[in-house]
Amino acid sequence: MIKIMLGKNKNWLRNTLILLFMCLYDFGFAQEKQHETIIEYLSGTGYKDTKVWEFKVSGGRKAGEWSTINVPSVWEQEGYGKYQYGIKFYGKDFPDGIADEVGEYKYEFEIPKDWENRRIRIVFDGSMTDTEVRINGRSAGDKHQGAFYRFKYDITEILKYGAKNLLEVTVSKESSNAGVNLAERRADYWNFGGIFRPVFLEVLPSTFIDRTAIDAKANGDFLAEVYLGDGSSKALKVQAKIQDESGKIVGEMIEKTIPVGSDKVVLEGRFDEKDLALWTAETPNLYAITYSLFDQDQLLHTINDRFGFRTIEVRESDGIYINGQRILMKGVNKHSFWPESGRTLNRELNYEAAKLIKEMNMNAVRLAHYPSDPEFLEACDELGLYVLHELGGWHGHYDEEVGIGLVESLVTRDVNHPSVIFWDNGNEGGWNTELDDEFAKWDPQNRPVLHPQQLLSGIETMHYRSYGEMQEYFRGDYIFMPTEFLHGLYDGGHGAGLYDYWEMMRKHPRSGGGFLWVFADEGIARTDQDGRIDNQGNYAADGILGPHMEKEGSFYTIKEVWSPVMLMQDAVLPPDFDGDFLVENRYDFTNLKDCTFEWSFGKFHTPESGKAGHTVLMKASIPGPSVAPQSSGTLSIKWPSNWKELDVLYIKALDPNGDELWTWSYTWEKEKTYLTAASGKVDFSEDEATITVKSGQLEVAFDKKTGELNSLKESGKPFAFKGPNFIAARRGDRTLDGNIDRDADKGLDRIYKEIAYEQSLTQLQVSKEGDQVIVHTAFKGPIASLTWYIKPGGLIQLDYAYQYDGVVELLGLNFDYPEHMVKAKRWLGKGPYRVWQNRLHGTTFDTWENEYNDPIPGETFGYPEFKGYFHDWRWVVFETSEGEIHLSTDQTENYLGVYTPRDGRDKLLYTLPQTGLAVLDVIPAVRNKVNATDLIGPSSQAQWVEGVKKGSVFLKFKAK
Repeated sequence: MIKIMLGKNKNWLRNTLILLFMCLYDFGFAQEKQHETIIEYLSGTGYKDTKVWEFKVSGGRKAGEWSTINVPSVWEQEGYGKYQYGIKFYGKDFPDGIADEVGEYKYEFEIPKDWENRRIRIVFDGSMTDTEVRINGRSAGDKHQGAFYRFKYDITEILKYGAKNLLEVTVSKESSNAGVNLAERRADYWNFGGIFRPVFLEVLPSTFIDRTAIDAKANGDFLAEVYLGDGSSKALKVQAKIQDESGKIVGEMIEKTIPVGSDKVVLEGRFDEKDLALWTAETPNLYAITYSLFDQDQLLHTINDRFGFRTIEVRESDGIYINGQRILMKGVNKHSFWPESGRTLNRELNYEAAKLIKEMNMNAVRLAHYPSDPEFLEACDELGLYVLHELGGWHGHYDEEVGIGLVESLVTRDVNHPSVIFWDNGNEGGWNTELDDEFAKWDPQNRPVLHPQQLLSGIETMHYRSYGEMQEYFRGDYIFMPTEFLHGLYDGGHGAGLYDYWEMMRKHPRSGGGFLWVFADEGIARTDQDGRIDNQGNYAADGILGPHMEKEGSFYTIKEVWSPVMLMQDAVLPPDFDGDFLVENRYDFTNLKDCTFEWSFGKFHTPESGKAGHTVLMKASIPGPSVAPQSSGTLSIKWPSNWKELDVLYIKALDPNGDELWTWSYTWEKEKTYLTAASGKVDFSEDEATITVKSGQLEVAFDKKTGELNSLKESGKPFAFKGPNFIAARRGDRTLDGNIDRDADKGLDRIYKEIAYEQSLTQLQVSKEGDQVIVHTAFKGPIASLTWYIKPGGLIQLDYAYQYDGVVELLGLNFDYPEHMVKAKRWLGKGPYRVWQNRLHGTTFDTWENEYNDPIPGETFGYPEFKGYFHDWRWVVFETSEGEIHLSTDQTENYLGVYTPRDGRDKLLYTLPQTGLAVLDVIPAVRNKVNATDLIGPSSQAQWVEGVKKGSVFLKFKAK
């Protein structure tokens, strides 16, 4: 009978069994989860992942209206309140006219009934600035002050379980505490308001592990301080299990009993150093640790973390050491910023920034000037970056009462990140010395504390020293590591002068390296101005990258100068070269046998091909030679017998992860004509005023009074091409002897004045020799002679000779052509970015192309630039509204000038003479925001030239 019943009710039985299984599974799953921490987000997790809360703001846009807002966010980017840049109110604690809106938030959330026996905390990762929290009308705790710090409240007793709860948050953009305002709100960056980082519930067991603090040394010594949420009323036990990145358990379980009434236990262990994979910026090896809290055999709580075994040392008057190896910081300062979301970021943006820092071959980052998102530190741990972690402060500082709590928050949140190797107490006078000892109270590693721009902990960090001042600082009996140098602005700084600075820094025995200012422009996309990027004039336009992380030219200069692998062979190979390259390993921990090199030989495309790039004819990938860190060796390439028939060799160095460190380009001396003549007739005619020469479809006319080329036609169509004329310039405050006139008018260090000259024709001859017509002109003045050879097929060869003896910062010959007619260019030379005299690194020899652009520095961000100076060029084709203009040169190591590079609207770097298409022997260096060109090293100095400069330029024109 039972069988019959089962048969008739098999569906009922199956469903019942499934339901029973699910109940048992859920019960088991729930039991299993009871010992874990649950994170329940009340907001979103960051930019593009938000939740909608009710909101009202007291002032500015949409004042007094209850509406909605995305959380997390800064309210300015949500269309509320008023935009304000902090430095306007520098040094004033409670000034009139400050944007001091107050935002009110409301959000309803439900708490499950089965959380009644758990401890629940509400956590804010960042809120600007004073924040008061209420749950169901009751205060969650004291008002929090300080924008960039995690804070939390235990709200277990004021929640409604199995019901909805009302969260109300009041955020004051300005603090009622003067020290908070001076430390955070009166700085050289945008001020925002709002809950800009995530808000979440931390749901814990009733007895739980509150936090841990790890000290894991390179010799295998391990210590972890484990803190309970409350003191224990009974003896409890803590276990720690450590696993490597493959999941393999390392060593034995560490275990210790927490005495009754204690809220802390110290776990200690010792691991065999030979078995450990140590953490460095080059080898970011991480270990996972699981802590388990037991009441006898009952598991109460488990938490997980990551850490790395590594040891930090500051050796007095010597250097900074990681795991016993002296290191240099190749670093950059970085704000937390994105144009569309202000200070609200997400995991993707944080990791992308860290990857770009690594791509520049940097090994370090300074968090300017406040704690970053936790995700950025996770990226630094995983990718490998040394971090200077900073307490807020920008000339002003926190008072002791508020500052003590903020140091605790900063350190306890991030103490276990192996990437963090220094704590910074404020910035540039924004340090409260009473807080220096507070960091160690929460940090068992006792990391060194720095005062950026001051000597502390044996490290002098003074900012923005000139090249000569830097040399003087290196004579001090301390480690010198500027935490800001080469202050960028628009296209100046960063890479400009970096080679000179870095050669000094890397060779000095007491150097600690340094940190460039700054990673990216902090230009906000104004929601009140249709998304216009606002860099607050020149204040926020300081980045190596644009606001959306667009790569400027200095990005690649830094990448080359700071490459940990360097090929030392000259860029032009000698005729007897055999394929052996001297290679330097500038890594601290990596042998070059762990790297890979890819080489390829190629032929360049011709000007007529219409193509950029090159054709690869042979290539190979080879393992790196065994070269120990900080030593040199030989990289040998199988050398082809026909190499001189080819045009170029590229060698790319790849790090152990397969990422490019740098690609070097090599050429060699060879007979090469890029523009050639064709068959056809060449003849000339003349009248009283003009000499006219015809070659096929080309017709050129020369003025007999001036000797100038004054008109040109191809296929009967005119080209507005004229010249050349002599161009020379130097800084307005520079004397004839190359010195700086310190009594000169302010601002002349930024203005390059064209050198006046007189030029008059002394001789003009025209003749026909063979199949070409020669127009020879001689002059009194800087141009000695111009000799034009008009050849068959419309080819023009211009041989020139000019002389200027003296100090110059711009020198050469300039052709006039209307800029508005130019559409694009394609060229063979070093590119694709423009260069300055003190920023030649970062380009590669190839055929490049780009369309015309004319970005306004600090306002538009189109890269690479069309205009400016281009190094080591061979030929260029300009596409214009009239047709194509082809130029080539027989010179090497000279410069192509393409109109006048544009400075920012406030002209803080340079004002240069207007040029068109120029062939130049000297180009300007570029200054940075703080130091003029004469102060930033040998490659930035004016040139003293003398003697005759000679060369040839070849021209062809092709009408539309």
